[in-house]
Amino acid sequence: MEARDERRLLKLQRDLQAVRLLIVDELGYVPLSPTGAELLFEAFSQRYERGSTIVTSNLPFQDWTSVLGSERLTGALLDRLTHHVSILTLNGDSYRLRQSVSRQPATTGGAEQNQANDESIDPETGEIVTG
Repeated sequence: MEARDERRLLKLQRDLQAVRLLIVDELGYVPLSPTGAELLFEAFSQRYERGSTIVTSNLPFQDWTSVLGSERLTGALLDRLTHHVSILTLNGDSYRLRQSVSRQPATTGGAEQNQANDESIDPETGEIVTG
């Protein structure tokens, strides 16, 4: 969107088409504006069958509409993105959370205490427990 506002969108689109591998990390972490979703769709469409793209997301495909804001746009994007691909589904604990928990000194009860807001992290499940 910045490139569009600064009148350099066409150059950015050409640059994105030219890279051999485009990595979009954590798609869905923040919902996109309608314009942002359309620009992302354009970028993926322009790369379709021309370059490799890796997308990471913590959302299943059925939840992408909440990020992209339109069922039609989401369907069209997923149609292009999932054609000729390998989809890897990874489940498990967050390595960042595991590292954070392992750096904390152990407390009674098997959970790490956060004194500022009386929350704890259960090291077995990684869930935040309040109270």
